[in-house]
Amino acid sequence: MWGLYLLFLPIILLFSFKKKYRRSIPARFFLWHNPPLPEGRIWFHACSFGETRALKPLIEALDADEVALTTTTQTGFEEAKKVAETVRYLPFEPLLWLWVRPQKVLVVMEAELWYLLFYLAKRSGAKTMLINARISDRSYRSYLRFAWFYRKIFANIDEVYAQSETDKRRLLELGAKDVKVTGNIKLAQPAKATRRYAKPEGIVVTAASTHEGEEEGILDAFVAWKKRHPDAKLLLVPRHPERFGKVAAVAESAAREAGLSFSRWSEEAALDADIVLIDAMGELVNFYAISDIVVLGGAFVPVGGHNPAEVIPFGCRLVSGREIFNQKAMFSAVEGAIFCDLETLETALDRALEGEPLRLETAVSLEPLFEGMANVV
Repeated sequence: MWGLYLLFLPIILLFSFKKKYRRSIPARFFLWHNPPLPEGRIWFHACSFGETRALKPLIEALDADEVALTTTTQTGFEEAKKVAETVRYLPFEPLLWLWVRPQKVLVVMEAELWYLLFYLAKRSGAKTMLINARISDRSYRSYLRFAWFYRKIFANIDEVYAQSETDKRRLLELGAKDVKVTGNIKLAQPAKATRRYAKPEGIVVTAASTHEGEEEGILDAFVAWKKRHPDAKLLLVPRHPERFGKVAAVAESAAREAGLSFSRWSEEAALDADIVLIDAMGELVNFYAISDIVVLGGAFVPVGGHNPAEVIPFGCRLVSGREIFNQKAMFSAVEGAIFCDLETLETALDRALEGEPLRLETAVSLEPLFEGMANVV
């Protein structure tokens, strides 16, 4: 492991100059401004923005000086600072030998199955918990090929809380013990708007968390649909900020060819145009709050989908692609989603307009997780 670290060190240094990694790489790979956590805490770890945000109700129920939170991405770190007072980047795995200090409990979200993370936490006396655990259909075969390795990881995990019965069965096959099904805890915290924007007149369609290969098809479908619904507006929200410029060029070109108006939110902060690129982070739920229909990206190409439940508090209709292999548990917990391909998106928008808002089918309780932590604390 140390040999690989030294081998890839020049590449790591090169990536550290990119804006996306400017803070995370020095912290994770060189421990720059990233000291060990204080001892004796309830240590939560999550990978990125969505997982970090889902921990909020658990962390808020505890005293601030009881909690520590680590993450791996820059967006996750920024969200973590809103959730907890003691926040760090999780170091590159071999560096954990130098970094880990004794804690009361380690609580890890979803699929962050790092062997040394659990081994060193357990060795230092912590109770170890994996929560919101899931194994997607796509990942399942890969997990089975390395089952011997995952059994070593699960040997250091005391309790596992799975999203579904399918996940429980798969986790047990990999050597997990004491597995309970609690549902997806992302459903336990309804999304709330952080700012209020005036809803434009007409039908507001928000294309949310879109990825490479999706925007062109969504724009084509919307342009065709708008001919029958001239008061409709499209809010286009790419998933990754580094793509804002490219998507802006694509959307502006599509608007110009169709004789429609186009604007960028970062330049005008207005929703007057027919097509508006929302090139800002942390605003998605605020635009859900003024949307009639949400077209959820990440599922028209094989990305695996994104969280559909965030639209529920705002009474939106939801249209999704079919590539939801990372979000099957989430979609099984909601009712009313409309599935289609990009080629049939135009007709799916008609179905959504006539349909019912997305709604939650099953409730989720956090009590088993609190009980698991309370057995130690």
